[in-house]
Amino acid sequence: MTKFSVIKQRSLWWSISAVIILAGIASMAISTAQLGAPLRPGLDFVGGTRLQVELDCTVPGNCDEPIELAEVREVLNEQDLGNSTIQRIGSAQQGLTIRTKTLDVEQRSQLQKALSERIGEFDPAATQIDTVGPIIGQQLFTSGLLALLVSFAGILVYLSFRFQFDYAFLAFIALLHDVLVTLGIFSILGLVQGVEVDSLFVVALLTIIGFSVNDTVVIYDRIREVIAKHPDQHIDQIVDDAINQTLTRSINTTLTTVLTLVSIFLFGGETLKYFALALIVGFIAGAYSSIFVASTLLAFWRERTGQTKATQVIEAEFLDKA
Repeated sequence: MTKFSVIKQRSLWWSISAVIILAGIASMAISTAQLGAPLRPGLDFVGGTRLQVELDCTVPGNCDEPIELAEVREVLNEQDLGNSTIQRIGSAQQGLTIRTKTLDVEQRSQLQKALSERIGEFDPAATQIDTVGPIIGQQLFTSGLLALLVSFAGILVYLSFRFQFDYAFLAFIALLHDVLVTLGIFSILGLVQGVEVDSLFVVALLTIIGFSVNDTVVIYDRIREVIAKHPDQHIDQIVDDAINQTLTRSINTTLTTVLTLVSIFLFGGETLKYFALALIVGFIAGAYSSIFVASTLLAFWRERTGQTKATQVIEAEFLDKA
């Protein structure tokens, strides 16, 4: 049976990762220039009022045509809300999400009335209004960033005790890879589709970090087992053997998880849609980085430091202690 070799094509795997990450970084630079942030921030982080409405299709002729954004923009200009963000929602484009500065009850009612008179009657059961103050938004952003940093530091410390430091550092690189891929894709979606990131996106990033490092630890554990059994084997052969022994498990775990998330993305509603998408992107990136990035980087690093066999690693550690 022919074994799959990740080492032979490692330049290809690294190039794929580099292209995706660089595209994301370029998008984040453009987003920062246009929006003042690398990703389009949602209501949770910047504060304001979000009004979500849908046309009432039980009214004859109310849903014959999609909502025209130009008409909505005219209404907002008349209400002195010209800087607001507008997004059509729904497969028939007969729903709206509008994010404005913070509005009081009277201003919200006035806006709803003006929109209804111009566009059509709205379904009261589908109307949703959220308001977040700017201070709370800033606190949520700071807390989310702190949670990410603490989780990164905790994982690095744990892996340093669990494995040798080079294992831990390269697993950390794989985690950064997964986070950057997810950030980059959502930055592109923010520019192209107006997709915003909120506190659920931070939760998704934390979940991605946990899932990704779990897969990497499984592969590293198997590499150590193969090294223990065959200490004289070259590190390239050891990594290839370990990947082949864990490949089926990694694919099955990722595939079954992603299938569930695809269902949430399709049928979970607007609130969970992009949370599920972030997890889908991150979990696929995590499986990819565990198999094609973390393991090949370990082999590359051992070659560069002249520790291609376990016996050489033991000798190096002995010399360090001496």
